[in-house]
Amino acid sequence: MSELTTTISATLKHKNQQVWSVPPHASVFEAIQRMADKQVGALLVIDPVNQPGKPLGIISERDYARKVILQGRSSKETTVAEIMSSPVISVTPNHTVGDCMRIITDNRIRHLPVMHNGAVVGVISIGDLVNAVISEQSETIRHLQAYISGVAT
Repeated sequence: MSELTTTISATLKHKNQQVWSVPPHASVFEAIQRMADKQVGALLVIDPVNQPGKPLGIISERDYARKVILQGRSSKETTVAEIMSSPVISVTPNHTVGDCMRIITDNRIRHLPVMHNGAVVGVISIGDLVNAVISEQSETIRHLQAYISGVAT
């Protein structure tokens, strides 16, 4: 079985590296609206004035479902800061896909900010990791088929 050694740096090269965020004082409604507009399942919570570039938390569709809907709160009256997940669990570009799969599984989360020199350089989702695993396995299969058939790769 593959060791899942592709680095997150390499994985980020295959996706849109735009990082979407929301300030902590924004309403949950605004955050959910932004997620829908950007077609993402989570946003970093960043205070652009007091701590620009440093994630204070992360808000996801799961946070919305569990901390607003199920508790009968109003998404227009609840702020992102009230329901965000914090502290943020993050990785570096040098972490591997295998490292990130373990972190996501152990912490029961779906998104990992990627930090480099104190700045966010991307966000990796569980979907990105699954795609990286598929890619690694396809590459291994290609090499094994070439080896078996005696064709140089």
